[in-house]
Amino acid sequence: MADHDLTGRTVLAIVTNYGVEQDELVVPLDHLRERGAVVTVAATTTDDVATLVDDKDPGRTVPVDVTLDDVDPEGFDLLLVPGGTLNADSLRLEAATTRIVRSFTESSRPVAAICHGPWALVEADVVAGKTLTSYPSLRTDVRNAGAQEWRDESVVVCTAQGRRLITSRTPKDLDDFLGAVDEALVSA
Repeated sequence: MADHDLTGRTVLAIVTNYGVEQDELVVPLDHLRERGAVVTVAATTTDDVATLVDDKDPGRTVPVDVTLDDVDPEGFDLLLVPGGTLNADSLRLEAATTRIVRSFTESSRPVAAICHGPWALVEADVVAGKTLTSYPSLRTDVRNAGAQEWRDESVVVCTAQGRRLITSRTPKDLDDFLGAVDEALVSA
C-alpha cells in the first residue's frame, strides 16, 4: 500500500455507540490520521463508542465528535461505514444514516463500507446497478437490493452511475480496503 499524504482531506465515520468491530473502526482511524486526514466520528450519542472484537469480546473505546443527527455531511470528502454485526444492524435503522449515505452518493463523494457496513447502503437504496462485496452473509441482501453483482473479493471499487462505492469483506481485508480509501481521497 502506498503511503499517501492525506493532509487536508476530511473523513466522516458513522457508527453506533456499541458493537462496531474494533479493527474496522480503529485501524482506519489510525491509518487516516497518521497520513494527515481529519477524521470525525459520528455516533448515535456523544458517549464513547464501545467496540467489540469478533462481535463478542470488549475492545477499545473511541471518543465521539458529534451525533449522527447533528452532523452536516457536506463538509467531508469520504464516508467510512465500519461493520460489526450489532453496529451495522442498528446503524441502518437510524434515519440519519440514510440521510448521510444519500448525501455522499448524490454528490458523487466516495463511500467506503466494510464487512456488515454495506447494510447501510442497502437501507439507503444506493446499491442498485452496483458491484460490491461485503461480509458473505449480506450477499443475498445486496442482491435483493438490486446490486448488479456481489463479488467474493478483498475490495471492490465500483464507479457505476458516477458514484464511488468502496466495499470490503472483513478485517482481514483492511490493507486492500485502506489502499482503495487512500486512492479515493487522493483523487477527491
